Amino acid sequence: MPVVSEHQGQSTTETVVSSPPSGAPQSAKKQKKHANHHQSYSEKQPSEDKHYRYTSESEGSSKLSKSFYEKELAKLQVELVKMQYWVKHTGTRIVILFEGRDAAGKGGTIKRITDPLNPRGCRVVALGTPSDHEKTQWYFQRYVAHLPAAGEIVCFDRSWYNRAGVEHVMGFCTESDYQEFMQTCPEFERMLVRSGIILLKYWFSVSDEEQERRFQSRTTDPARRWKLSPMDLESRDRWVEYSQAKDTMFAHTNIPEAPWFTVEADDKKRARLNCISHILTKIPYVDMTPAPLKLAPRKKAPQGYVRPPHNEQFFVPQMY
Repeated sequence: MPVVSEHQGQSTTETVVSSPPSGAPQSAKKQKKHANHHQSYSEKQPSEDKHYRYTSESEGSSKLSKSFYEKELAKLQVELVKMQYWVKHTGTRIVILFEGRDAAGKGGTIKRITDPLNPRGCRVVALGTPSDHEKTQWYFQRYVAHLPAAGEIVCFDRSWYNRAGVEHVMGFCTESDYQEFMQTCPEFERMLVRSGIILLKYWFSVSDEEQERRFQSRTTDPARRWKLSPMDLESRDRWVEYSQAKDTMFAHTNIPEAPWFTVEADDKKRARLNCISHILTKIPYVDMTPAPLKLAPRKKAPQGYVRPPHNEQFFVPQMY
C-alpha cells in the first residue's frame, strides 16, 4: 500500500509490499492471483526495488492545505465552465499565453484550466522545434494557424516569445532576427487585439532555489523524468542570461493593449488558483449555463433484439 511521509517540507512516496500475518490462511486461488498480479509489477521493477522511494515534485512545496486547495479549485473550475458557455454564445475569441522559467508550473496550471472545459472549444498549443520549411516562413506564421475562431479558447504553452527567450539565449536565431521580433511583436499583438481577440500574457516566476528543487525531483521521479529536456538542463547554467532576456522582452512587449502579468510560482497551488482567478476577472463573462435537462424515459429495445454472448467478445482483464 502507498505510504506518504513528509520531511522538512518535502514529500516522499514509499511503496510497501505487505504480506499477510504469520499463520493467516489464504486460498490457493487468492495466492495464485496475488502471485500473478505481483509478478506483472516485478517484471517492471528490479528485484531489489521492492521498497523504492522518490521525491515527488508535485507535493511538499505548498503551505495550502489539500482540502482548501481542492475546494477553491473546484469553485474556480465551475466559473471556467460558465465562462466557456459565454464564450461560445457570444463568439468571443481568447488567446492565453503561458511563459516563464522551466519547471515554473505552466503545464500544471494549463491542465487545471482545461480539465473542466469542453475540448471542442478549448485547445492547448505546444509547438515543437520548427521544421526546415517553417524556418523559411514569416516568424509568426505557424502561430497564426493556431489562433482561435469564434467561440474558442486557445492556451499557448510557450508561444512566439520563444524568439525572445530560448532562441536568443541559446543562439538559435540571428541578432537581426531577434531585433526584428522585438520591433514587430508589439505590432503583431496590437493587430490581434484590434481584430477582437482577448489576449492575456502570463509569466510564471520561480526562484533559483525552487527551480533547482524541482529539477532534482524530476531526476528521481519516474512519472516526471520525461520533463527534463536538454534545454532544461542547459537553462540551469544560464540563469542570468535568461533573466536578462526576460527583462529586455518585458521592456519591449509590455504594451497597454496586451500587458504582461507575472505569477509568483514558487508555490504551485497558489500559482494555479491566482492565475485562474485572474483570468476570470479579465473576461467579461456572464453566467449562461443552460438549465438542467429533464431526460425522457429510455426507449425499450425492439422486440427480437438479442445481445451477443460474452464469450464472443474480448474484455480487458480485471486486474484491479
